[in-house]
Amino acid sequence: MGVYTRSYHLLQKLFDLDQQVGTEYNIEINHDHRYYLRIVEQTRYTSLLDMGQGQDIAAFLRPQLQIRLYHDAQLAEVCRSQQISSFAPRYDYPNRRMLQRDEKYQVNRFLSDWLKHCFEQKALITFAGP
Repeated sequence: MGVYTRSYHLLQKLFDLDQQVGTEYNIEINHDHRYYLRIVEQTRYTSLLDMGQGQDIAAFLRPQLQIRLYHDAQLAEVCRSQQISSFAPRYDYPNRRMLQRDEKYQVNRFLSDWLKHCFEQKALITFAGP
């Protein structure tokens, strides 16, 4: 649960997530890598965000995440990554899709590490509007 909590708090520090649906932020790290974060859905207790990398690398290499924020519990969970639309807590291995035993943890750890990197590198975050 620590990974989910850490991601939520880093998202809150880096972005104003009280904006309307359609709000987008551009993120630039070290003048080299460009990402976006878009608010897709807002409800009283949750938000849904899309995060991905810009057009500067091949499409199949770009990270693409959909993140659900639970405001009452202060958690952020990756609910979709690349072409995988949902994650089981654990997988038998080997499995048909060749997912790791702890695939859900790994994608959530990736989000947490990426947000921490943005924070430490003082990423340039600009409001791109709705």
